[in-house]
Amino acid sequence: MAVLEFFGAAETVTGSLHVLHLPSGPVALDCGLFQGSRQESVDLNSRFPFRPDKLTALVLSHAHIDHCGKVPRLFQKKGFRGPIYGTAATCDLAPVMMADSAHIQEEDARYWNEKRARSKREYIEPLYTTRDAAVASQHLRPVEYNVPVEVADGLTATFIEAGHILGSACLLLEIHASPAIRLLYTGDLGRFHMPILRDPTNPLPPVDYLITESTYANRRHADVTSMQAELVALVNQTRAAGGKVIIPAFSLGRTQEVVYFLSRAVADGQMEPLPIFVDSPLSAQVTEVFKKHPECYDQAAHDFWQEKGDVFGRGLVSYLTSAQQSMELNARDEPCVIIAAGGMCEHGRILHHLKHNIENPRNTIVIVGYQAQHTLGRRIVERQDRLRIFGRDYQLLARVKVLNGFSAHADSEDLRRLLSPLAPQLKIAFAVHGEDPQLQANHAMLRQAGCPDVRIPVPGDKVELV
Repeated sequence: MAVLEFFGAAETVTGSLHVLHLPSGPVALDCGLFQGSRQESVDLNSRFPFRPDKLTALVLSHAHIDHCGKVPRLFQKKGFRGPIYGTAATCDLAPVMMADSAHIQEEDARYWNEKRARSKREYIEPLYTTRDAAVASQHLRPVEYNVPVEVADGLTATFIEAGHILGSACLLLEIHASPAIRLLYTGDLGRFHMPILRDPTNPLPPVDYLITESTYANRRHADVTSMQAELVALVNQTRAAGGKVIIPAFSLGRTQEVVYFLSRAVADGQMEPLPIFVDSPLSAQVTEVFKKHPECYDQAAHDFWQEKGDVFGRGLVSYLTSAQQSMELNARDEPCVIIAAGGMCEHGRILHHLKHNIENPRNTIVIVGYQAQHTLGRRIVERQDRLRIFGRDYQLLARVKVLNGFSAHADSEDLRRLLSPLAPQLKIAFAVHGEDPQLQANHAMLRQAGCPDVRIPVPGDKVELV
């Protein structure tokens, strides 16, 4: 008997964790960090719906922290010691992301214990340590796309291109029963015609059961080709005004896309070269992984790589790792582009660059990612007159431009294109990884496409697969 249990990313968009309970033991599909309020995050990130030492295997769809960031927690004390399967690129990215997450956990605990705790009874421990992350990384097992692999007794997994980030995959899981049971877990689906990466596999294989993400199931994205033209125009306009372009960007995916666009623009004569700085040690590490995996590039990026030897700005872009290099940027007066870590402007080096540049009307702040409520990034998007950074109020005088077309998630039309052909043959589809409006939109699309049973699971729901 096979039972599917939902735990993370059920009725929410973070902390992906689904479990297949098989006669040979449980197999986890992703193991991501829940990102929310402190107390809720501590509670959800501390628990599992199984004993880690009883887990048979873990299968990763990709290396975003909300899909792999809880993995080191499995390895604490006498916990999980089994294999973690992912594509080669995922197995190179995950150690970088987990180590960075562990460092943040340790620094948060240190800060709280030194600055906020009133007694030792209020001390907190990091969720996991850099040592836990290192131990977890030793258990990664890279597999090829489209090659079935037996990941546990009675279970075969095939990794199918998802087009979301480098190494991302949909997971086709075949349970050895009579008859066989086929389950497709989409992980996070990407978009068509995005820069650098191959498109999602289309058509997807027919299956009995589907677990699908719903992140943007109720909206359409702007066309990505217009985003490149707008970005280049903004850089040219800001340079003509003698200003700087400041871009907050997440280290995995978005930073590489922006650098690629700017490199292509210079190579194609759409933009004169100017200094471009990527200010993030994590971004530098992630970009090195991107360089190792040209097999994941789409045809345009692959051709550019063969022509230039590097799609990420060799000779044009400076990757800064030290705090001293970062601080030295503040003394520069000439036009440049600064891409800095801290995608929602809540932490990271971007805060220092905003502090030094936000009150100069010659500068432009370019927002290339979703900004959650109650973040500094959202307040910048809303163009609030005064913004608080490091305890001091600053006046927002720089120009602000929002480019919404950079999202790496499938939108409503992408989801319809990829999933509606599967719908009539499905026994059940499960909509996860979304808030209520998105989940309901995905539910409606799948029902309209012919799926007889679409469910929105809540944490703890269990379904027998037959």
